[in-house]
Amino acid sequence: MRKAIAAATLVFAVAAIAAPALSQTPSCEALAGPGRTLAGKILDTEHPYDCCDDTISRCLAARPTCALAVRLANDVCRRVAAGQDEARIRRALSRRARSMVGGAPKATVDLAGASIVGDEEAPVTVVVYACARCPYCSRLVPALHAELRGRLKGLARLGFRTFPIRGHEGSTEAGLAFVAAARMGRFWDFALLAYRRFDEFSPGKQREWATEAGLDPAAFASLLEQPATRDELVASKKEGIVNGVEETPTLFLNGRRWAGDLSLPEVVDAIEEEAERVRGVRWARE
Repeated sequence: MRKAIAAATLVFAVAAIAAPALSQTPSCEALAGPGRTLAGKILDTEHPYDCCDDTISRCLAARPTCALAVRLANDVCRRVAAGQDEARIRRALSRRARSMVGGAPKATVDLAGASIVGDEEAPVTVVVYACARCPYCSRLVPALHAELRGRLKGLARLGFRTFPIRGHEGSTEAGLAFVAAARMGRFWDFALLAYRRFDEFSPGKQREWATEAGLDPAAFASLLEQPATRDELVASKKEGIVNGVEETPTLFLNGRRWAGDLSLPEVVDAIEEEAERVRGVRWARE
């Protein structure tokens, strides 16, 4: 009987602590039942890796409120709503922490050789190593590019480094086309078109795509055959290997490798977090 009373008291105490925290974040407020209980349990035992030294729940209740605590709470509750279990959510929080404040050396990226789009004064430089024939790259890269005009406007710029993967059929031919388009100053026009037409790929299609993307098809075809184009592709891949890239897409945020999930909401949220860190934003708006 005493054990039952103690257990009930503990559950009540956890719920009492979690309720104010959950009510402060839109993703958490929408949860109910077992999902709300799970989110509360995680928020009551996990700690932010910056800004506040207490649990996420207690950091949310503090005034001023740690901005990172709000982000992490929303992240946890989004995952709960998506049906992820407790172990997976805790692992994701750990990977995010390693990505954002881990002590690994920053990557060395040749930004002069990268195709960059976005505000030059943006506080976050995102570099993606991607294969031209990587299925997930064909979805994530255009989505990130689009976010530069949305949530990430003024916050980030995006640089692309071509990293052909041997297991992706046509990766070398497609990679050479990406490099050729970059050398002609129309990388993003061509790459976004190629990713949009991903399922239609063949080496012969690329000249048609070049024309559609506004490139001179004869000059484009000539560049595909030039040794300098292949040398540039090889250099891009070697750089990725030196930076520990083994698969695509691999992202770096201000030189730090992103080890978290590659879902668009997670990546965008991490970029916003990095922008806040660079700009010295620590507290959420009241």
